[in-house]
Amino acid sequence: HAMGSQVGEVLLYYCYCEVKDPEKLCAWQKALCQHLHLTGKVRVASEGINGTVGGSKVATSLYIKVMLSQPLFRNILCQEDFKSSAGGAHCFPDLRVGVFKEIVPMGIDPKIVSYKETGIHLSPQEFHREVEQYLSQASQGQSDTILLDCRNFYESKIGHFQGCLAPDIRKFSYFPSYVDENLELFKDKRVLMYCTGGIRCERGSAYLRSKAVCREVYQLKGGIHKYLEEFPDGFYRGKLFVFDDRYAICSNEDIISACRYCGVLWDQYKFCSSKHCRQLVLTCPSCCNKGLTACCPVCQEKELKVTSRASGQTLKEECECTRRRPRVPIENVSPRMLDTGK
Repeated sequence: HAMGSQVGEVLLYYCYCEVKDPEKLCAWQKALCQHLHLTGKVRVASEGINGTVGGSKVATSLYIKVMLSQPLFRNILCQEDFKSSAGGAHCFPDLRVGVFKEIVPMGIDPKIVSYKETGIHLSPQEFHREVEQYLSQASQGQSDTILLDCRNFYESKIGHFQGCLAPDIRKFSYFPSYVDENLELFKDKRVLMYCTGGIRCERGSAYLRSKAVCREVYQLKGGIHKYLEEFPDGFYRGKLFVFDDRYAICSNEDIISACRYCGVLWDQYKFCSSKHCRQLVLTCPSCCNKGLTACCPVCQEKELKVTSRASGQTLKEECECTRRRPRVPIENVSPRMLDTGK
């Protein structure tokens, strides 16, 4: 990285509100980001806006100021809603602003399951207390609570709350089916939900509540991001996966995941070296040096056969990792909790 490339920051935020003219908001947003030399991804929909952008500190603080004064968000969005971490424009390849049906892709029409039906928001302090209580009860084998990670398996693999249930799903759009297939699990339970910045919980908790099986549904306000600001050494262990070129940010030195090949502790993702594959793989430097750079043997083979197809033709992603994993896993009614121990 060039000198000083780290001095900027990356912002993560969302705002649910009624947007009458998404196209117009989209154009305004694009112009604003370009003007401030911000890169990143912004999703606009009739239900609101969701973005993560990177740039200089001057640019990001101006961005927040402008966003807070935009009439659409004026009484809804506040300074607190912006989560920030060290980074900058270099964390994203470019700027993408677009209009979508949902600001977080759960794949369920917002008219059918609305963010307005969300669970009870808990501050990081309240959530911390709940998790503490849950862990002490769970260790005595008598908990009526499920600590649910709403993220994808490759996110929870490198960092999660102790004692959580982390679904082995690859996309958030599989989350509703996961809930449907595992309704028994949630019956009469108190559910404590969390995700990166809070947005997946807004829709995820609404979906879970719509099933009317849980006793209560709570969610972590501001997500893991805000929790780590207050409790860098709390019950969240490992790194926080982020959707930009950094892959992960850390609040402590914990490494909780291992190299796919040799099992040494390792938590830095790379893309599978096989061209058509978009899987992330944990492979340590010494395994990398041995040429173990694909996500699975099938991909390693494919890479060796270097595709002699017309360039530009993309192969459908297909490898053991994807084939072996059921799209929606079904849990035993006593959930397979991730390691409760530190």
